[in-house]
Amino acid sequence: MTPEDLIARVDEDACLARLADMVQRKSYSETDGERALAEHMHGILGDMGLDAMLQPVEGQRVNAIGTLKGTGGGKSLLFNGHLDTNPVTTGWTVDPWGGVIDDEFIYGIGVSNMKAGDAAYLCAVETILKAGMKPKGDVILSFVIGELQGGIGTVRMLEQGVTADYFVNSEPTDIQALTLHSGAFSYQIELTGSTRHVSKRHEACDALAAAAALVPRINAMTFTGAQTDDHKAVNRGHVGVLRAGLGDTFEEWRPPQVADRARILGTCRYAPSQTVETVLEDMRTLLRALELEFPGLKWSVDSYDQRANKPQMPPFEVARDSAIVQAVNAAYETVRGRPQPTGPITPPCFFGTDAAHLSAAGIEGVVCGPGGEFNTMPDERVRKSQFIDCVKIYILTIAAICGLEAA
Repeated sequence: MTPEDLIARVDEDACLARLADMVQRKSYSETDGERALAEHMHGILGDMGLDAMLQPVEGQRVNAIGTLKGTGGGKSLLFNGHLDTNPVTTGWTVDPWGGVIDDEFIYGIGVSNMKAGDAAYLCAVETILKAGMKPKGDVILSFVIGELQGGIGTVRMLEQGVTADYFVNSEPTDIQALTLHSGAFSYQIELTGSTRHVSKRHEACDALAAAAALVPRINAMTFTGAQTDDHKAVNRGHVGVLRAGLGDTFEEWRPPQVADRARILGTCRYAPSQTVETVLEDMRTLLRALELEFPGLKWSVDSYDQRANKPQMPPFEVARDSAIVQAVNAAYETVRGRPQPTGPITPPCFFGTDAAHLSAAGIEGVVCGPGGEFNTMPDERVRKSQFIDCVKIYILTIAAICGLEAA
């Protein structure tokens, strides 16, 4: 059976049912539902005949890992995706856990980020097995938890020895091939001025005014040290929180006084040729210039993360001529009849993904998954056609990397 014959056997209704089943299981990050879905996936993997395990992460949290052993002679391929989801926000018009399907979309919290990707590689392997085929190289399906806590599920998976020759991370890229994404870290800036009554404002050092001047400058930053135009393209500074007032407790009840304290929290995105420390030094340069505009201003800037003792997301990059990138490119062109967009695709290039941890462990891979267009928003959804195309792309990628033969 040729790979093209194999993708013609994809059962679209069965694939959508698999995805709907996953959406209907509430798996907020760091909740009992997250573990329950991992246990459910573990059961499915075992029923399919894979070597399945529940892998400890931290506390009661577990990954579900399934390995389809190859017959020999092919490269191994690891698929990676997370089960934990963001919470439901306001503005939904459909049941977030209903697995609602209409003529064009499937809806649900986490369907884009990233249960559609999870279901796509599960269905790819199911299609191969139902067709009486087996891979020559091992295919590993990893359903991890804790991506929303810096990728702790994937980090623990790697620490426990799970590896492969190549990987596909299925984060939502609208099935484009993402070969570069930025690293991410959070920062905290503290500004201290001196207060006066509004009648003596000219004598004050206004921390609020300084912070307000700083925000657009951070948001417009490009960092030093980018070695290529692609690296520069994934730079981004962002301010997410600004608080100001009087004293270290930011008192608000005396607005006639000039604010002497301000705090900024935000995030930066940086390239593989840059580091957290080089970005922080660029921010210090910005703050030194601000100090000249606001005489008497004192400041500090540090890396900041509410996720204590959790990993950070480093940058990720793979060569566009890598065997795994070329395999995914060829699969996309077979399925869609046109070249696959490839590179530091926007907006996914500003995501943090577990691809960075996999790459740091020495595994070569690419990020390519369904969803993204309607990611993390009310009525989150994925185009059915894109999801099914992704199943087919993964089947062809397995054929190219691992090789297939009759069972």
